[in-house]
Amino acid sequence: MAASLPPEVPEQPDDAAPTEEAAPEPAPLLTLRDPLPDVVDTPAGLEELCAAIATGTGPVAIDAERASGHRYSNRAYLIQLRREGSGTHLLDPTPFDDLAPLQEAIGDAEWILHAATQDLPCLRGEGLTPAALFDTELAGRLLGYPRVGLATLVETLIGRRMKKEHSAVDWSTRPLPQPWLEYAALDVEVLVELRDLIAAELVATGKDGWAREEFDALRGFEAPVRVDAWRRTSGLHKVRGRRALGAVKAMWELRDEIAEQRDVTPGRIVPDSAIAAAATAPTLPTERTELMALKGFHGRGAERYSSRFAAVLREVAELPESELPARTPRSDGPPPPRAWADRDPVAARRLVLAREAMAALAEKHTMPVENLLTPDSLRRVLWAPPASRDPEQLASEVAAVLSGMGARPWQIGLVGPVVVDAVLTADAEPLVDAEPLVDAEAPTED
Repeated sequence: MAASLPPEVPEQPDDAAPTEEAAPEPAPLLTLRDPLPDVVDTPAGLEELCAAIATGTGPVAIDAERASGHRYSNRAYLIQLRREGSGTHLLDPTPFDDLAPLQEAIGDAEWILHAATQDLPCLRGEGLTPAALFDTELAGRLLGYPRVGLATLVETLIGRRMKKEHSAVDWSTRPLPQPWLEYAALDVEVLVELRDLIAAELVATGKDGWAREEFDALRGFEAPVRVDAWRRTSGLHKVRGRRALGAVKAMWELRDEIAEQRDVTPGRIVPDSAIAAAATAPTLPTERTELMALKGFHGRGAERYSSRFAAVLREVAELPESELPARTPRSDGPPPPRAWADRDPVAARRLVLAREAMAALAEKHTMPVENLLTPDSLRRVLWAPPASRDPEQLASEVAAVLSGMGARPWQIGLVGPVVVDAVLTADAEPLVDAEPLVDAEAPTED
């Protein structure tokens, strides 16, 4: 019996358009498994919440909502919690002096947070401190995920899509609308499951010990105090002269004082553009009418406080030169990397060698280079390394220096040899006619 031939397929012309593949179906939306709980804002409600949390099992997923962009304070205006056997809870912390009963109910249970450095300060302000924690964002970085936002990780690992349309709302609003509360509850809906998946991957890649050191260090995290915070005013690069800088400083500090008193974000008093406009005017606008005529100096805040802004500008106009701020802020750190080749060619050579080795190390371990060691710590130890050049002694001293800067043991174990090799090699083969180093963190002017 003759074999049957397959049906003929008509030939496609060479210029035929390729068949377009259908776009993949979007992942299904993440939804609440249980009915949306009521917001707890009474002592009786808090007592019930604490009893439910205490009878649950396993880690506690926690998130907090602040009113960034609307309020001066960084306090929590809503706290979301979820625990196996307990369900999801929404807590308004504002009516309570502290949340000591909730701290006691959680006890030694592990907290699960996403981007812990954002929420830990405001939770500590409510009397809540973790005995142990797991940060899903930081763990994602250690695992080398290119994007570590909560929505991205949930879609990647759990296959559910999260909406983020309420991320910038004013959480100090009362009562909070139901769509906002649903959005907030979803932030902890699958955080326990996400933690378990990521924890298993940390173990599989041998990074679970590293992650634990990072999480333990995070427990004591406090937001850094910014020195000369007024220097972050947008448009400062256009300001010329120390008196103009003094104007920016004085107006920024007055605006900050008013914003703190009123508990509103400083930009709602006057925007940065108004401060920059006043500082760059041909002559300092020391009268209210002059200020109000400037571009950007408008709105109710500007109208209400214009006399006070004019008054501080009159004070700046009369200050002696010695009391005006310097153009370049004082720093206890090394100079910008672009200046290293001129000021210390050997140090510049150390940095070139170390950066190359750090990039290779980050690629080997599939994580961002800044998670191996903060760029500031690397620059500091390379600019002024320990004096010893005995390899063993130098390694011991480098480890001590890095530890003093807050580096964890796993980081010291990986990066210490890189620093030692860079120091010893640069001394043996100093860089000649070095190209200026580019500071990746240096701000760029508009």
